[in-house]
Amino acid sequence: MLEAQEALRHLMDTSLNPSEYEFANAVISVAKYSGVSLATAESLTGGLLATLLTSVEGASAVFRGSIVAYATDLKSELLNVDPRLLETQGPVNAETAIAMAIGVTRATGSALGISCTGVAGPDSLGIRPVGEVHIAAYLVEPQQTRSQSLHLKGNRQEIRVQSAIAMCGLALDVLVGLTNLDRVPDTTE
Repeated sequence: MLEAQEALRHLMDTSLNPSEYEFANAVISVAKYSGVSLATAESLTGGLLATLLTSVEGASAVFRGSIVAYATDLKSELLNVDPRLLETQGPVNAETAIAMAIGVTRATGSALGISCTGVAGPDSLGIRPVGEVHIAAYLVEPQQTRSQSLHLKGNRQEIRVQSAIAMCGLALDVLVGLTNLDRVPDTTE
């Protein structure tokens, strides 16, 4: 518990712009504390979140794996996203992100799936503008689904990094809800 509290405290105490690593470290620490395994289903981030999570020492205790389904057909083939959804809505929407999160938990046997789909640029995707990103988290038990739609600014790499950080934030939101870590005690006194 102390390690998870320290990771969250450090994240909150860091300047207004904590690093990607600090977010990933907090996710791994709280997942360990919660006893929750996790996996990622990534499209526009191309495995960036998995890279960040596995850069944290001890990540193998909770990180099961990642599926990078960059191509639309792979979202259906590898993550079991309904092909009709992809055909009618396209790959960039909240429903697809949710289906990806559910699919990665089933494919990897993880308790928590975190996913993203969107447009990093430089070109838009049909009616979807650059910076439109949808992220989702699916927790198997107790069953819970959360999603967020984002409209990010920046170049391709900045949008990808912002997406990975947002996925960490969503994962932390779910994980902290499973614990009594929602109030990190102040030990600086």
